[in-house]
Amino acid sequence: MAVFAQSAPCWVDVQLSDLEAGKRFYGGLFDWTFHAEDGMPFADAYSEGELVAALAAKQDGRMPTTWGVYFSTDDIRATVALIREAGGQVITDPVRAGAAGVLAQAADPGGAVFGLWQAGERAGFEKQNAPGAFCWTEVYTRLPERVDAFYEEVFGFQGTDIELPGAEGDAGTTEPFRTWSPAGTEPGEDTAVGGRAVLTDAFPAMLPSYFLSYFAVTDCERAADTAVRLGGRITAPPQDIPYGRMAVLQDDQGAAFAVLQPTELLP
Repeated sequence: MAVFAQSAPCWVDVQLSDLEAGKRFYGGLFDWTFHAEDGMPFADAYSEGELVAALAAKQDGRMPTTWGVYFSTDDIRATVALIREAGGQVITDPVRAGAAGVLAQAADPGGAVFGLWQAGERAGFEKQNAPGAFCWTEVYTRLPERVDAFYEEVFGFQGTDIELPGAEGDAGTTEPFRTWSPAGTEPGEDTAVGGRAVLTDAFPAMLPSYFLSYFAVTDCERAADTAVRLGGRITAPPQDIPYGRMAVLQDDQGAAFAVLQPTELLP
């Protein structure tokens, strides 16, 4: 069983109104296969036979259609207590998911929702940082100072501030960004497990804080075109970033995610 470092992203899932439609979309986009136990409202997703994510049918139509990311913890109750002390909100107290593990949901001081996972028989991803699998997550917030302090206190993250190039068409502009490295590592891009971006005035004023998770692909343009062909849409077209070529997409039910063609896979 894979073992995840304390506070490392270890799992993603998406809440959907139509589970079967979601299987068709992500199966067509990432070539995922699925396994679901009879009568269960979710399906595990596999890439080349390795576990990468889950698709879940929403149990309440008022729930958002969104991808969620989970961070590993060795003591979920202690982490929940830290979240409250640091100014976050606990949405779902720890609940056991059978023998697989224990989960909880919370929100940071800016309102971005994330999950916690204490492993039992399931540690999390069996595959990551490879085509068809999760490779990165970042939170978008309007309260960077408060949010930075929150994640440092709760997860022990060490931040490295960098300036990323602005969106294509905005030559000469930069956007503030912070990468997160786990406690006990040398902070920097080589050890980063996630990051924090700022919701600037370029974003709609009503857009809430959120996590955006990335999946690695071998061809960013092809992935974006395939998403559209399958009924999704492109919200940020393919563009070069220091780590490769990326695009932000929505599936055919509105859940947002990003794809990244890493630098080593660029022609």
